[in-house]
Amino acid sequence: MSAIPRGAGPRPLATSRRRAALKGAACVGLVAALAGCGGQDPDAGTNGVGKLPAAKIQAKARAAAEHAETVHLSGNVVSQGRTFKLDMSLAKDGAKGELTTKAATFQLLRVGDALYLKADAAFWAGEKGGSTGGNGGAAAQKLGGKYVKVPAADPVYKRFSGFTDKDTLLASLLGLHGKLATGDRSDIDGTRTVRLTAGAGAGGTLDVSLEGTPYPLRLQRAGGAGVVRLAEWGRSVDLRAPSKDQVVDYGSRISSSG
Repeated sequence: MSAIPRGAGPRPLATSRRRAALKGAACVGLVAALAGCGGQDPDAGTNGVGKLPAAKIQAKARAAAEHAETVHLSGNVVSQGRTFKLDMSLAKDGAKGELTTKAATFQLLRVGDALYLKADAAFWAGEKGGSTGGNGGAAAQKLGGKYVKVPAADPVYKRFSGFTDKDTLLASLLGLHGKLATGDRSDIDGTRTVRLTAGAGAGGTLDVSLEGTPYPLRLQRAGGAGVVRLAEWGRSVDLRAPSKDQVVDYGSRISSSG
């Protein structure tokens, strides 16, 4: 019988063991990789607010909104039984945009304390027809299509100026009612968000940005009172008074005509 070369016997067993060890390591690595994918941090690469308690997220969103100089607000708001469609650019010292009710669409412009309202004659006939004497229709024609400077003491000013006040409007809109909880991650126009819910959703929901400053980006108001988008935070808003030939000072001209 021929002699077996030294070292030849154990090699097949050793090779099998090495292969088994490598295979096992590969399996462990694969399992770990899969587990890592399944447990990936949803807040990785974000501003980190998604990891905070719901109340702190709300506080940060409110603070961000208060400190911002400007915001563009659009959507529907139900107030005192009336539905308003808003498309407003708001700044610290004024605002401009469009407001739509069931009856009419008109433009609002506030520069400092001066409020201007631009609407057609039909709107003014409804607003002032009863307070301009027998010439209500004629007065409405004078106002139609012009920027009407509204006196601060007039009910029209009190009714609509709130839609041009950034801090007042946001304070009233951003309120959530009920126990707060952190909801799902989502995105608004490509920006990742974390959703806050109040009263299990019945008290409203608020989407807060997970990218950069934690601005509020979308609000669904409690009780079906409207949905509002908030965008263009900090973008410049060009506010200037209309030219004089486009302005009617209703306090000095329309009241006297009545």
